[in-house]
Amino acid sequence: MILKQKNKSSVLVILGLAASVFILVQCMDKGREAEEPVSFAAYAGAEKCASCHKEVYEKHLQTAHYLTGQPATENFITGRFSENSNGYYYTPDILVKMQKRDSGLYQVIYYRGEEKMAIRKDIVIGSGVMGQSFLNWRNDRLFQMPVTYFTAAAQWSNSPGFPAERVMTDRPITSRCLECHVTYAEGSGGDTLEPINFAKDKMIYGVSCEKCHGPAAKHVAFQTSNPEVKTAKYVVNPAKLNRQQQLDVCAVCHGGKMQKLKPSFQFTPGKNLADYFRMDQVQDVSLAGGEVEVHGNQYGLLRKSKCFTASKMTCSSCHNTHENERGKTEVYVSKCMSCHPAGSATFKTATHVQVKAVETECINCHMPALESRAIAVHLQGEEKPRAALVRSHFIGTYPDVTKKILNNKK
Repeated sequence: MILKQKNKSSVLVILGLAASVFILVQCMDKGREAEEPVSFAAYAGAEKCASCHKEVYEKHLQTAHYLTGQPATENFITGRFSENSNGYYYTPDILVKMQKRDSGLYQVIYYRGEEKMAIRKDIVIGSGVMGQSFLNWRNDRLFQMPVTYFTAAAQWSNSPGFPAERVMTDRPITSRCLECHVTYAEGSGGDTLEPINFAKDKMIYGVSCEKCHGPAAKHVAFQTSNPEVKTAKYVVNPAKLNRQQQLDVCAVCHGGKMQKLKPSFQFTPGKNLADYFRMDQVQDVSLAGGEVEVHGNQYGLLRKSKCFTASKMTCSSCHNTHENERGKTEVYVSKCMSCHPAGSATFKTATHVQVKAVETECINCHMPALESRAIAVHLQGEEKPRAALVRSHFIGTYPDVTKKILNNKK
């Protein structure tokens, strides 16, 4: 009898545990179902923001974020189309020329002076600060074009990673490529995580307002119907997110090579990036050896810096995404000095006392511009690829850079 009661109790415990697990799974499934897929209809478009945020909107139009992905019209393109400044020779026989035609702007491929193919520029990628690449629509697919503009040399060049002596016209563009150059693109076909077909009329160009504040169609509709409500509804204020979520907003594009766990454009501000991507891990040994790519993994480099680990800083501690501050070194230096005042004892190091006007050299010394391996192009007449210089976001000491600055200051 006692044995039967024990067995009965064990069965009841097991059934209770099984029921608990079942309920937990159901709750988890319901939680997953509650997250509706992000679609084009959820977005309002940045132009709608201008009616209430005119000044911020107009300043944002001048930023590299906004300009990083736009229709390929002349006002968005940095490179020249004038004769003798509009071509790139792959070989003495193979020339690609940038030409204006009635139906648009083209890259035209010539072989021994004979036109072989004309490819229309449909989308320009890049603000022009370092350079610009171009995309071409073929039905509902996008392909990268063979010639890029390299700003540092003010020349047309072979696109990064393309073969040096033949024209490649079939490199496909995936949703992960677009994710960092447009606010939203509705995709289909291909792998569920990486669609390859896109709807031309369901793309929001540039890294615009809704990339950082979230899809805003509901926000615009509510605030328009309720102008007396001054508290923003149905939109994200990144400043009110926790530190990691603020960093995630930037890391989706500045976090290096990440493995996708969910489809592109499903991550939006306020969510946890780790639920959507397996993050790139930057190793200390790579930092020491200079092996980390300075373009694209600014977040990984920054989080390994002592300035980051010893404070609560985020990307917006130094960057104002609403304004074009590029080239304004004094703005960034002032950020450094706010935490490292020149009058403090810790600031007066043996190296600092040797540098004249040391207060102007913070980022040049501790965040130098280094060569990128990802952005390296073949220029006309040069055998080796020329790399773009990108400011490292690993805030540290760089002896060779320091030595050069000291020599120049003498």
